[in-house]
Amino acid sequence: MKQRRRGIIMLASLLLATTLLGACNNSDSKKSASGSDKPYIPVISKGFQHQFWQAVKQGAEKAAKEFNVEITFEGPENESQVDKQIEMLQTALDKKPAAIALAALDSKAAIPYLEKAKENNIPIIGFDSGVDSDIPVATAATDNKAAAALAADKMAELIGKKGKVGLVVHDQTSSTGQQRRDGFLEQMKAKYPDIEVLEPQYGGGDQLKSTDLAKAMMQANPDLKGIYGSNEGSAVGVANAVNELQMGGKIVVIGFDSGKQLMDAIRSGVVAGAVTQDPIGIGYQAVKAAVQAIKGETVEKNIDTGFHWYDKNNIDSDEIKPLLYE
Repeated sequence: MKQRRRGIIMLASLLLATTLLGACNNSDSKKSASGSDKPYIPVISKGFQHQFWQAVKQGAEKAAKEFNVEITFEGPENESQVDKQIEMLQTALDKKPAAIALAALDSKAAIPYLEKAKENNIPIIGFDSGVDSDIPVATAATDNKAAAALAADKMAELIGKKGKVGLVVHDQTSSTGQQRRDGFLEQMKAKYPDIEVLEPQYGGGDQLKSTDLAKAMMQANPDLKGIYGSNEGSAVGVANAVNELQMGGKIVVIGFDSGKQLMDAIRSGVVAGAVTQDPIGIGYQAVKAAVQAIKGETVEKNIDTGFHWYDKNNIDSDEIKPLLYE
C-alpha cells in the first residue's frame, strides 16, 4: 500500500514538474533570442548595402536601449533578394519573438508569413515599406508618393517645365519603389503637360546597373534634360553615368536619400538635389511601435516620419544636417 502511495506521489510530482517546465518554456518563447528577460524583436530590413539602412539600424538600436528590449537587425545582401528576405522572416517566426519589424522587399510575397505571425499573436510592424495587407499593426515610413511629387516639382522647375526626362527606380515590387515611381509620374502628368517622361527603368538599387541604365537612356535620347533616381543607389548610379559621359551641366539629376557619394555629387553640382527621409526616425519609430503593440497599447496605423528637400544651399543647415547620413 505504501509503495502504491509512493508511486502515486512520484507520478504527481513528475506531472507537476512537466507542467511547470512547459509553462516556463511558454513564458520564455517571447523573450529575447539570447535567453534574457527582455522582449525580443527581430528587425528585418531590405538590405545592408546602403548607408540608409545603417542609419535605420542606429535609430532601432536607440529605441531598443530606451525601451529595454533586445533587437537583431539584418537584411539580404542586396534589395533584389526577395527569397533571402523571406527566409529571414521564416527564421524570425521560428524564434517566436515578441514582435517583428519588417521592411518588405515584395509587398505581396511576405503576406503568408505575416498570416502565420498573426495566428501566433506576433505583432508585425512595417517600416520604410509596407505590404498589401491589413495585418501590420503599424507602418513607420515616409509618405513616398508626396516625396516623389516634390522631386517631380524640383525637376520641372530646373528644366524650365518642358522637355524629356527619365527615371531610374530601385524596384517595382516594394511599396516604396512603386510609390516613388508613381508619385513622380502622376505629378508630372497632372502639372506639367509639356514634359515627356520616358518609361521607368529598374536598377534594383544597384549603382552599377543604374549607371548602365542611365547611360543607355542618355545615349538613346540625346535631347534628354533630366533623370530622377529613386533611392541612394539609383541616384549615385545616375550621377556616375553623367560623369562617365561627361554630361555634367547638361542633365539635371534629382535624387532620393543621402549617403556620402550622393552628398558629394550634390556639393559638386552633378546632382541638383535630393529628397531626404529621416532614417534614424524610421528605425526608432518602428521599434517604439513594436513595444507599444507588445504591451497592448494603441498604435498609430500610419506613422509619417517626414521628408525634406536639400541641395548644396542647405545641405549643411541645422534643419537638414541631422537627417543626412554618411
